[in-house]
Amino acid sequence: MKNKSYILVFIALTISFSVFAQQGKQKRADTLFNKFSFVKASKVYQDLIKNNYNKDYATRKLADCYALLRDPRNASRYYKSVVEQKNVPIEYYYKYAQSLRGMKKYKESEQWLQRYKDSGGVVNKNDFTKEANFISSVFGAKQQYFLDKVRFNSKYSDFGAFEFNGKVYFASSRDEGVATKRLYGWNEQPFLDVYVADAGTRKNVDYSAKVPGDVNSIYHDGPVTITKDGKTMYFSRNNFTEGVERKDNKGMTNMKLYRAHLVDGLWTNIEDLSINSDDYSTQHAALNNDDTKLYFTSDRPGTYGGSDIWVVDINPDGSLTNVQNLGNVVNTENAEGFPFINKEDVLFFSSDGHVGLGLMDIFAAIKGEEEGSIADVINLGIPVNSNADDFAFTMNPNGITGYFASNRRGGRGSDDIYAFHREPVLHVEGVVSDAINSNPIPNAKITLFDSNGKEIAFMETDENGYYQINIDRNNDYKIVASQDKYIIDYRNFTSKNIQTELVNIKANLLLNPVHNVVKLAELNTIYFDFNKHNIREDAALELDKIVDLMTNDYPEMIIRIESHTDSRGALSYNDKLSIDRANSTYDYLISKGIDPARITAHEGFGERRLTNGCESGEDCEEADHQLNRRTQFIVVKME
Repeated sequence: MKNKSYILVFIALTISFSVFAQQGKQKRADTLFNKFSFVKASKVYQDLIKNNYNKDYATRKLADCYALLRDPRNASRYYKSVVEQKNVPIEYYYKYAQSLRGMKKYKESEQWLQRYKDSGGVVNKNDFTKEANFISSVFGAKQQYFLDKVRFNSKYSDFGAFEFNGKVYFASSRDEGVATKRLYGWNEQPFLDVYVADAGTRKNVDYSAKVPGDVNSIYHDGPVTITKDGKTMYFSRNNFTEGVERKDNKGMTNMKLYRAHLVDGLWTNIEDLSINSDDYSTQHAALNNDDTKLYFTSDRPGTYGGSDIWVVDINPDGSLTNVQNLGNVVNTENAEGFPFINKEDVLFFSSDGHVGLGLMDIFAAIKGEEEGSIADVINLGIPVNSNADDFAFTMNPNGITGYFASNRRGGRGSDDIYAFHREPVLHVEGVVSDAINSNPIPNAKITLFDSNGKEIAFMETDENGYYQINIDRNNDYKIVASQDKYIIDYRNFTSKNIQTELVNIKANLLLNPVHNVVKLAELNTIYFDFNKHNIREDAALELDKIVDLMTNDYPEMIIRIESHTDSRGALSYNDKLSIDRANSTYDYLISKGIDPARITAHEGFGERRLTNGCESGEDCEEADHQLNRRTQFIVVKME
């Protein structure tokens, strides 16, 4: 009995020590997780699952580790088990949906997102389900961006490439040249530094290519942006100044934006910007076209979600004022970051809260009608975006080339820099006009044909006679304009061998009126001053056009003249005034050599045929009265 008691006690103690050990492991795993050491934490959570200790909890935390490490394949693998657990928090339905999205399993992702919503979860208004055909429309869109090789990526994290004066600046954790490596606990990689290399270099860039000066520290540094004069650099860095690291009340070291100045080839005189705080992060600097505004990412108070895009004015003395959130058209309840402003002051940024293809996508903001407003955002589509994280987009001043970063499969390291060249959508555009008087023709039908005569697009001109149609490059086309009252016109043109920068091909079209039209276009109308019947200079120009038309283009044309007045004055007086105007017009044409037999009548109608509502007694502007003081030309015969 004693032996049995000893055995039972031994077993109990063994179990107690085992449980105690597992409790210690979980505490260690949670501590690592809370310190953002996700690589190390994931290994401990895996060990807990293997030992079947608090397995449901450990599985959730392990899935979260992989999600935070931006590894959707492993995250979805464990979230799949998590969502089958009893009484699982509904937030895991959303997390599972996001991980599936990162695996290109869009239908499954939408199903789990719907389950999240059905369970009471709130999805931000910009979620990818707002447009059911988003995925197909993005993959089916005309490709504008094409990827080019970057030779200087490392096996570590590389991102934030920014080209300036033939050099490319970027952030990288490639530093293997130091004797003692300092590793960042989140991903077990060295801390980031800022590097510089020749743009287009085919050589590897090692630790010796760090930017000269005081920008790089022992913690994270980069990415950067540089003012147009090349004298000032804004860059991100951990809250570390003059050898002192500062933390917030949770023990976290946040990011800050700093400013450096170029002195004798060195980036030095580091400034801690006034928009920073120990209590939140401020990072990802971008400048507008004239360096008067600084855009940045922050989770400061007033942020909608995890992080938002903000902007602040840069005053001539370098001070920063008027910090503003860009609003909920750009920012969502999730995370936005990495702003960039191109030379047209268009905002590009990354987000995992807008409609996207994967985890974090790159978007462009569409400007609104009001100055500085943003109406909407658009996804840049493939191949810039993928099912992984895509971020840190920059564009060179030529508007054609640039860089972005991604952790998509096929790269060399965890985050890699990708170069792109852009072939902007090409348009054919033009104005359809009346051949007689150059008046724009609205509602003319435009038909586009390919080189085989196949109709590939059609539209109508707007009120200004304007049209625009997207076309492919390196093809031959024929464009035809038609309208019921006119003879068709067409142009053959090509989009072959044209410059990449060109986005518009002009193809204006002229339509001649068909025979026996009732009235010439409105520009043939001539106008008179109030209470006068003499031919004004502008009227003489229009009459000269008619003389040329009747002499050279239509030598058999026969017309009649109809003159009018505005409503002011007595009816009988206006009748006489309109006859005087008709006579003046008739006399001018005869004086220019027009045969009187080709003008069948020249009559006055007084105020009986007003073109608008400016009748006697109505309060009308002078411009409206002017429209009634006119002479019109009616075509009786064309040949």
